[in-house]
Amino acid sequence: MKIVQVVPTVAFGDAIGNETIAIKKMLSDAGYQTELYADGVDKRLPSDTAKPVQKLKVSKDDIVIYHLATGTPLNYEMGRLDCRLFIRYHNITPSRFFKGYSTKLAALDEEGYAGARFLADKADHILAVSEYNLSDLRGMGYQCGADVVPILLALDDYKKKPNEEIIKKYTSDGYTNILFTGRIVPNKKHEDIIRAFYYYKTYFNEKSRLIFVGNESGMEKYYNRLKDYISLTGLKDVIFTGHIKFDEILAWYRAADLFLCLSEHEGFCVPLVEAMYFEVPILAYDCCAVPDTLGEGGIVIDNKEPRYVAEWMNRILTDEALMQEMKEAGKKRLSDLSREKVERMFLDCLKRQLA
Repeated sequence: MKIVQVVPTVAFGDAIGNETIAIKKMLSDAGYQTELYADGVDKRLPSDTAKPVQKLKVSKDDIVIYHLATGTPLNYEMGRLDCRLFIRYHNITPSRFFKGYSTKLAALDEEGYAGARFLADKADHILAVSEYNLSDLRGMGYQCGADVVPILLALDDYKKKPNEEIIKKYTSDGYTNILFTGRIVPNKKHEDIIRAFYYYKTYFNEKSRLIFVGNESGMEKYYNRLKDYISLTGLKDVIFTGHIKFDEILAWYRAADLFLCLSEHEGFCVPLVEAMYFEVPILAYDCCAVPDTLGEGGIVIDNKEPRYVAEWMNRILTDEALMQEMKEAGKKRLSDLSREKVERMFLDCLKRQLA
């Protein structure tokens, strides 16, 4: 009996790709015969990271853990395997967010949901990364057993040395740094963050800046609209970093005074965990998997009206006691998401299923 993972692509620096590699090591260390298969592997990763999915061969006693997150022919191929199929569901961004920006991505996500529905009566077990994701699958007709196990994160990577130039430049001028990390895509609602920041900077703190860390590749139309909007408002001190090196990402977290997330679709939201790791207070919109991931580790609000958000930003940033309380809450929540605890949860789930 072997336990293998299948994922469409193992991408460099991608949360899903990183997790598949971490799970492979976890299973191997636990004594299981295991492999990782993918349609494609980022050329920046070692060539032996994953085997071509075309070489996948399984028996009835084997378990395939399939990472479902997009539209791909693999969604249908996995449903035809003669073995036990576990769905590791990371969620699929609804196509409505991409309409008007990318016909290709909108179609890909529609295809993803079609494939997910196809697998509903073929899955033997669900391993969802959040309660929100589990409810999404239930809504698509999945009736098999399920466990919720958070994403397995290699938090030790964040101990690496950050870019000192960025830290020195952006922490020595007396400005308050508001950070959001994530791809420049419409579901992340960067425009709502800009609106809130405009109000905060105008009425509460002129010496503040907004930093967006994330790649805009493939979403140039949305990115340009954001830039045009900023230009029309006359707003200053908004930085788009684009795709940057890992040490620069670490530096922006080190320099941040507040992490602001107003996203309207997240299957887990790894940056929330990263912000907790760096003890950055978090203010986030109550939507999708955000409250699942954040727990008590930050403040969750149910209103995105700019003035309301800005008032919360100011309250957090001017109340030392509240800020310290939030940092401590973040540490506590982070301990629940530690690699050791998540690995134990994951392996316990597998043992129950094997029993």
